[in-house]
Formats: sequence, structure tokens, C-alpha cells
Amino acid sequence: MLLKAVPILASLDEAESIKFYTEKLGFTFHSAWDGYLIFSRDGISIHLWPCDDPKIPKATGCYVNVTEVDKLYQELKPKNIIHPNGDLQDMPWGMRQFSILDNSGNIIHFGEDIQGDDED
Repeated sequence: MLLKAVPILASLDEAESIKFYTEKLGFTFHSAWDGYLIFSRDGISIHLWPCDDPKIPKATGCYVNVTEVDKLYQELKPKNIIHPNGDLQDMPWGMRQFSILDNSGNIIHFGEDIQGDDED
């Protein structure tokens, strides 16, 4: 019954968030409605809501399941957005992943299943 979830992260600066998600992450910007931002890339949507408390994005984030995680890592690494402890690695829970920090401090993990099963 469930199809997908859309993360809604905090944005401290509308213009900087639009620039970050389009220029650094390669997302398409769709709309802004009173500071509420909508982006997508490869069928994945991320929404951002306006926030003025810098503690909130530092305590939030999301996980995006991907294919070709090594290729995505090579695309994003030169942009200096990889989390200080988020280099590409195989995790004990069967995912190969890396993490980035967005312009507001939200953490986004990108991971590919390396277990070989297709369970969701």
C-alpha cells in the first residue's frame, strides 16, 4: 500500500538552499511557497520548510536509497559537502553509504544495498 516517503528538512535560508540543492546535489527546483521548497532528482523528492532555529537542522536528516553509490560519491566528493565522518564505506547493516551535510546542517545519507536481496 505504501509507495514512498518524502523527507521534509529544515532550511535556514531559502536562497542558499535553492543554490545548494540545485548546484551541489543536482536536484531540480520545482517551487517555493512561503519559503517551503520542493526539489527532485531521479524520482526522489526532498522538501524543505523555513526554519530560523539553527539547532533543528543539526538534529535532522534523511536516508536516500540509491544505485551506483560509488558513482554518486565521485560526483559529490569534489563539491566539499561530504560529512566529516561520512566517507564512502560498507556498513554492518548491509549498505554501502556516504553522508553529506546540506547548507543548513541537515545530514543526508546515500546508501546502496550490498546484501543482494531486494526487500524494501
